[in-house]
This record gives sequence, structure tokens and C-alpha cells, in this order.
Amino acid sequence: MIKRTILCIGLWLAAGLASAAEAGKVIFVAGEVRAESRQLTLGAAVNEGELLSTGADGYVYIKTLDEGLFILRPKTRARIATYQIDKVNPANTRVKLELLNGVARTQSGKAVKLARQNFRFNTPVAAIGVRGTDFTVFTDDQTSSVAVLSGGITISGFSGGCVREGSGPCEGAASRELSASQKGQLLQIRRGQAAAQLVTSSALAPDVVAPPRADEPLAKATANSAPQEVAVTPQKVAMLQEQVKTPPPTNNPPVSRPDPTPPDTAPAQPPESKPETPVDNKPPVVDNKPVPVEPGAGGTPQKPDPVLPPPPPPPPERTFNWGRFAAIADKPAQIDLAKKINEGATLITQKGDYALFRDNGEFNMPERGSVGFELKGGEATIYSGNVTVKPVQASLENGKLNFDFDKRKFATSFDLVNGQERINLHAGGSVAGDGRFAVDSLYAIGNNMAVDGVLGGRNAEEAAYLFRANLSNDRTVQGGTSWGKVPGQ
Repeated sequence: MIKRTILCIGLWLAAGLASAAEAGKVIFVAGEVRAESRQLTLGAAVNEGELLSTGADGYVYIKTLDEGLFILRPKTRARIATYQIDKVNPANTRVKLELLNGVARTQSGKAVKLARQNFRFNTPVAAIGVRGTDFTVFTDDQTSSVAVLSGGITISGFSGGCVREGSGPCEGAASRELSASQKGQLLQIRRGQAAAQLVTSSALAPDVVAPPRADEPLAKATANSAPQEVAVTPQKVAMLQEQVKTPPPTNNPPVSRPDPTPPDTAPAQPPESKPETPVDNKPPVVDNKPVPVEPGAGGTPQKPDPVLPPPPPPPPERTFNWGRFAAIADKPAQIDLAKKINEGATLITQKGDYALFRDNGEFNMPERGSVGFELKGGEATIYSGNVTVKPVQASLENGKLNFDFDKRKFATSFDLVNGQERINLHAGGSVAGDGRFAVDSLYAIGNNMAVDGVLGGRNAEEAAYLFRANLSNDRTVQGGTSWGKVPGQ
């Protein structure tokens, strides 16, 4: 009896482990597709940790345990490193995908949407987190490019506190965000870069490197994005692929140098003799006025003091501005993201539908002292995971922002007010030498929101930051704030 009980328990545990190891099933396969050494077929299970690879003609669509989607296109190697789902307690869910090279697309499943803070998509050069998302990625050993089809992502290079072995999105000054509302734009990052760059087109865009099949599923609509097709036009693909083949023209035209004159080909010319200048005893004239000659000075005229030009005006001080670049409900967009970038403004950060820019004016970073700032303005938008629920705007009250320049630290808090609901959000982190500040870790004690901002003015009299926080399993808030130094400090 005891032996039979032990055997049953052992079989039950073994079945549980086998079930836990399965991450999804193949719902479509074409061409050469392998999981380790076995050829994948329709309906085959895909397990955690297996190296997946596709040949030059290989496509595979994998439906994950929580009804998400993981698609690999030709010449791709990837791995579902972790796919552990806890339906009872979503906080225990852990999902980690790895793209080694090629092009992959992932669409968040139900469990991932409830535990976005525990999702990580690694490439050789960057870590990607999601906001309930459908996105495509291209990567090789040096560069990764990301395009968003619905929702939004955050990406950061492996530096500082963002390590390859970590889980969840990397938060901090180097993180950059991209949402589906930024149609036609990509985030691209190279090895060694901490922060990704926003680009409007690239020969390394995922759909250019490996275009999708005509039967690849469309992106789902979210609260902030309409349904859109995945495929790009053949003309655009051909144009961008041609950019890879044709090197850009150089801006430096060839310099033609005259041949040196051979020696002894022309007779030497005697130096030209100049006639002597006659002595003129008339007083010199400057600006149509005679200049007096002081007696006893040996006849040397005295020139008037030169008129100096006025000193140049001081350089402009550093300024910044932030706003929402997507329309929400009945409120139009506040800024044009592409226009700001084309005008030369520096993009500090993006959080959801908000962006913060800095102009390159004069800025002096304080070295000592503690300074308090008061809230001058702000906006917050609350989003629901249910696409049928429209985003709502909330107000900010009781704002506090303090800097300790001796320790290069900051702390901030405010009350988020939505009708009868009042939630205190707070965070702290580090301040960089150029005036940027951000939370060191979203999961550090005392932090319940991500913050990314910059100091402005000539001597750090102003500040602004964007923020994002999870209010519950299916609600998030994003927004921006403006701050001014407390008078008398």
C-alpha cells in the first residue's frame, strides 16, 4: 500500500513537471523548423528551454499556454526560456523569451497581460518589456530593431542595473518606450548603447529583413490603437533592402591637386624693385578726420582707441517640454513627436503616449545642497486592460519633489485623484551629472511607480518627469509633471 502510494505520488509529480515544461503548441509550420534536433510538426509541443531554429524557408506559429502567440520567421534562432503561468496568483507568473538572431513576433497572452512586470524578451544587446503588447523584433549580434503593432514596449541596453539574467522590464534613465500610436516608427539599439534611438525607417526593420507571410494573423486592436496589417508593401521592402546594398555617397568630393612645377624649368626672376615711398608731412587721416600728432613724440601720430563690439548675449538656458503625442478619448494630441525630433530636440524618455524633450541650452548642475520643488502642472491618464473601457484622465495633488545634490539622489510623491479614488504614488532614485534623474529599480523599497525626468533652467530651477504605475492587475496610469523650485531655496 505504501509503495503504491509513493508510486502514485511520483507519477503525479512527474506529470506535473512535464506539464510545467510545456510552453505551447505549434499551430502552423512551413519549411525547415526544428526544436533542438527534432523537426517540428503541426500540433507538436514546444518546451521551455528548447532552442528553436528556422531555415531559409521556415515559418512557425506557436500558441502559448495562455493563448498568446510566438512567431518565428526564416533564418531565426530563439528560445522560450521560461513560461510559468499561475492563474490563481498572477504575481507568480514568469515569462522570458530569447531571440538569438533573426525575426520574431510575440503577442501577449492572458497571463502576461496580468503580470507584465514579470515578462522579459532578451536579444543579444537589449532587454524588452511589454505593456500588453504585440510587437516584432529583428536582431543580430550587434543591432536590435523593434516595431510595435499594438500596445507598447520598453527597451533598454544591457548596462547599469539592466542585466541579461534579470526578469521583467528594465526601468531607468536608459529605458525608451514605443507605442502602436507611433505608426511607422522603430526603436533601434546597437551593442554597447544604453539607450535605443527612435527612427522612422531602417533597412534592419523586422518586416524588411523577413517579411511576414500573407496568412500571418493581424494585430489586435487595443484602447490606443486600431487594427493594422502586419505586412509592409513590396515596394517599401525593396527600397529599404536596396539601402543595405548601396553604400551612402560620401560628402567629401575628391581634391584635385596641381602637379608641382618641375625644378629649373623657368629662369629665376630678379626680385621686383619697389619705388621708394615719398615722405608725406601731412597729418594722417582716419575716418575722414585728421589725427593730431603730439609734440615730442618723434612725429608719431596717435590713433584713436578702437571701438569694441558689444559682448555677446549669454547662451539660452536649458528648457524642456513634455506632452501627449496621441489622442485620448475626446482630447487631441498635445505634441507632434516626429516634428520635435526633426527640430533637433533631445528625446529624454517616453512612457506610453507621453514624451519628454529637452532643448540644448546652458545648464549648471548643482554640486551641493538639498532643494525642494513644487508641482506646477501635470496630467495623468488611467488605462484599462479591457479594450472596451476608454482611458480616463485623473488629477494630481499634494506633489513633492526633493533633490539631495550631495548624494545625487531624489524623492518624489503625489496623490492620484480619480473621482472618489485617491492613490499615493511615490518613487526615488539617482541623479546623473547632466541633470537626468530616474528610479534605480521599480521594485526597490519605497517605489510604486517608474519615474524618468530632467532638471532644467540655467541652475536647476525647474524640473519635469514622466511616470507610469500599475494600479491593479488590469489598470495602469501614465502621465507627466512640471515642477518649479520652491521660492527662497
